Amino acid sequence: MRLAAYVGLLALAACSHQNRADRPRPVNNTIITAEDIDRSPGLSLEQLLITRIPGLTLTHAPDGHTVIHIRGTTTVLGDQEPLFVLNGIPLDNPITGALTALSPRDIEYIQVLRDATSTAAYGSRGANGVIVIKTKQS
Repeated sequence: MRLAAYVGLLALAACSHQNRADRPRPVNNTIITAEDIDRSPGLSLEQLLITRIPGLTLTHAPDGHTVIHIRGTTTVLGDQEPLFVLNGIPLDNPITGALTALSPRDIEYIQVLRDATSTAAYGSRGANGVIVIKTKQS
């Protein structure tokens, strides 16, 4: 009789198994398309990032430097800002450099990568997240 109880538990455990691939996963990446940008006319690139990317904060340091932070992507060492990649080229000072001259109308899409799998291609520079910006081809 005791053996039957164990066999029943074993059958229950076998029937309730679920593959990892079948489990829902949290969405860690955000994509803003040109259509999304067109629905928000008049916004600067900074305003677009703040309003469309969940968990993104933008602050201005006392020295005038703009600091961008993506919630959940900090590392213990180094910079806390995400890596910006414009048309496949990593940018050193995105907000004070090339991005200030970029019009949102010229953007094809903005993709925010947050999880380790997505940012692995960028190495340690992508540890705080990666914001990939692809411009429209002329």
